[in-house]
Amino acid sequence: MAGETYQASSVQEISDLLLKNFSGKVGITRTGERRVYAKVERDSIHDVCAYIHDNLTFEHATSIMGNDMVDRMEVIYHLSNYFNGVMIELTVELPADNLHVRSVADIWVGGNWHERETYELFGIVFDGHPKLERLLTPDTYEFYPFRKSYKLRGQG
Repeated sequence: MAGETYQASSVQEISDLLLKNFSGKVGITRTGERRVYAKVERDSIHDVCAYIHDNLTFEHATSIMGNDMVDRMEVIYHLSNYFNGVMIELTVELPADNLHVRSVADIWVGGNWHERETYELFGIVFDGHPKLERLLTPDTYEFYPFRKSYKLRGQG
């Protein structure tokens, strides 16, 4: 199957292929109508995304975002396939003391902007990103405003 493009037509087929090809690295957490939800090991995210793009024809990274869970961070990827209308949600957990994950901007060019925004708002570093820098806040800004630890002015 490696190297072949396969038009998986159902959530079950997609789930089965991910589990078969990434045993122990991907766990399907649930499925829904035209939705697959999975947890992915941090060190495998790039390989899983490349497979989803190249072999299962998920041509769009709809969003890549962060989530602050206080004791850890998550990166959540929403990947879309316009042929079959299925969306895959991948979640990668990052320990609070090591907020690094490999960039997928080389797989989906649009992921570049999503990763930059996630970096700016949460401080998650996307290793290998072609231009990981802030978009809206000054380069000298030392805070990440979407972290739960961020205090607004006037709040103690």
